[in-house]
Amino acid sequence: MRHTNDLGRDKIFPLVCRLAIPTMLAQMVSVLYSIVDRIYIGNIAGIGDLALAGVGVCGPIVTLLSSFASLVGLGGAPILAMRLGEGRPREAEKVVSNGFLTLLILSAVLTSVFLLLKDRLLMVFGASEATFGYADTYLTIYTCGTVFSLLATGLNSYLIAQGFSGLGMFTVVLGAVLNIVLDPIFIMPWGFNMGAAGAGLATFISNCVACCYFFVLLAVKRGKTYVCVNPRKLSFDGRIVRSVCGVGVPAAIQNLLNVTGMTILNNFTSAYGADAIAAMGICQKLAQVPMYASMGFSQGVMPLVSYNYSSGNIKRMKGGIRLALTVSLSFMDGAGYRGVRAFPRDLCAAFHGHSGRGRIRRAFPGGTYTCPAVYVHRLHGSRRVPGRRSGAQQPYLRHTAQDRV
Repeated sequence: MRHTNDLGRDKIFPLVCRLAIPTMLAQMVSVLYSIVDRIYIGNIAGIGDLALAGVGVCGPIVTLLSSFASLVGLGGAPILAMRLGEGRPREAEKVVSNGFLTLLILSAVLTSVFLLLKDRLLMVFGASEATFGYADTYLTIYTCGTVFSLLATGLNSYLIAQGFSGLGMFTVVLGAVLNIVLDPIFIMPWGFNMGAAGAGLATFISNCVACCYFFVLLAVKRGKTYVCVNPRKLSFDGRIVRSVCGVGVPAAIQNLLNVTGMTILNNFTSAYGADAIAAMGICQKLAQVPMYASMGFSQGVMPLVSYNYSSGNIKRMKGGIRLALTVSLSFMDGAGYRGVRAFPRDLCAAFHGHSGRGRIRRAFPGGTYTCPAVYVHRLHGSRRVPGRRSGAQQPYLRHTAQDRV
């Protein structure tokens, strides 16, 4: 089976660039489309503030849903790369088939549970009587597309784990660009004038198209990738599922901690009205740009690290880690802290083109922005504090947990 990149022999720097830059760009575009959602919603005359606050309340819930894709996708991808490094392709195929079935089961369960409990969840996550209608409409439409979102995100990690970063990037970018194109058509008054519901529908359609494209891509690449959803090859092995979920727990915990933090902030700021919640949602989205870019860079390098760890080439593994840490942390500092703080008012103003702009600024003076904290630990020692791993470091630490499986 031919690979686009030779994870065991190609020069580290160009290999890291080929693997990590596509995934980093994909994550940045993925965050960008959610920011574009907020910009169009915030510029709806008359209801922009309330609709923006309502969609902002849904942010932690969307992150919570995506944490299950991380649990299976980012949990199984290192194991897949390790099995390939060990020369065990049959075991690699079993990892993928079990991950696919697990994602299907999780999608069905999550869709049912969230649709049944969405009213209570929205109130817990900070919705008010004024914003509940917008939040409820957006979340209902988004939740109906959970299966497309989880499958595309989770299985894409397996594709990237084999060195197909470019194909993985295109899958993400396709959905994001389509979402950006559909947003104004569904949201704005000159289009279908659906407001927050239009944002949810645009996301639903984009996730569906991205997922369908992914399966078409698998059919075209059949025989060139271990990601296969042939019903005759699907199997369910509890041991493999436990291993996948065990390795993916740090990623899930990180997302859950983000959800907890956003929920607490939303509930605190809800006492100050919809303007404060909208402002908080804006800053949370801006904070995700450098963080997701660093996580994308790390995800791209993960196949190199896991493959060489399993094949015993520790020196090559450490070289990839050092290079990725340097680039990721530099980007988070430059784009995340210095870049965004240089233009806080201009960035926040983009979300409000009408009279609401002044109220948002007063609710969040100066467009305050806090860069995600970065904690750098030793490779093995950081296992003790999974919730404090930065986006730059986290994927490299998952393979150490697999030693005990």
